[in-house]
Amino acid sequence: RWQKVLYERQPFPDNYVDQRFLEELRKNVHARQYRYCAVVFQSGAVVQQLCSVCVFVVTWWYMDAGLLSPQGLFGVALISSLLGYVLFDAVDGGAGRRESGRTRWADLKSTLVFAAFTYGFSPVLKTLTESISTDTIYAMSALMLLGHLIFFDYGANAAIVSSTLSLNMAIFASVCLASRLPRSLHAFVMVTFAMQIFALWPMLQKKLKAQTPPCYVGVTVLFALAALLGLATISSVGAVLFASLLLAISCLCPYCLIRLQLLKDNIHGPWDEAEIKEDLSRFLM
Repeated sequence: RWQKVLYERQPFPDNYVDQRFLEELRKNVHARQYRYCAVVFQSGAVVQQLCSVCVFVVTWWYMDAGLLSPQGLFGVALISSLLGYVLFDAVDGGAGRRESGRTRWADLKSTLVFAAFTYGFSPVLKTLTESISTDTIYAMSALMLLGHLIFFDYGANAAIVSSTLSLNMAIFASVCLASRLPRSLHAFVMVTFAMQIFALWPMLQKKLKAQTPPCYVGVTVLFALAALLGLATISSVGAVLFASLLLAISCLCPYCLIRLQLLKDNIHGPWDEAEIKEDLSRFLM
């Protein structure tokens, strides 16, 4: 009788197998079963970040066109930050703050230091890219915002994810765009607004997603509508295309993912590489 061993001579060819060889065949061992509503819910992180980039660009366009004053934007951003700060602690009752050991006084000092530093260097930011053409600035900003979307942490455990790189690319894009605004005050407000929407806003969204999923869904829908309305005031065609993109990401892509899962046909069996499951750490001493 044929045995699956190599250390004995057997009256069979080297590539011979019997019927028992396929008894260990397993299909789609690691395949995951997704629910459509769960996938749509998880796609909200991508929708949120796309809307954040859209809101930032629309806000910059309004300031560049002179339709939005820096004082008005700074006031709205300040009120929104205060409300978000209160909501961030109210969602979990301050449990996250107690675990981190960070006080409100420390948060206030960090905010004042950042605001003073940015305001002091705003004249430098305003004149930083005077020797670079405007077309180059726009191309660099678009590439940086695209890189921000690619490297952003959407919750996936992948090597490409880098929250630090993503934030730095977004701030670099904001500095480039802010340098094309009329005055240094505009540059200061624009960079401050970029920090709020690219650094602080995702933190609040993650907290809402973990603690209050229904509230997170509502905020995502309202934020998407606000981004679409803002974009529609600039370009109706752009608003339609952006709405199509959001619908494709949040509705069509989850459907395609679930349908493609049914076509998976990964096989596992005795031909796979051997896996050592025993703890061998004692041999490393």
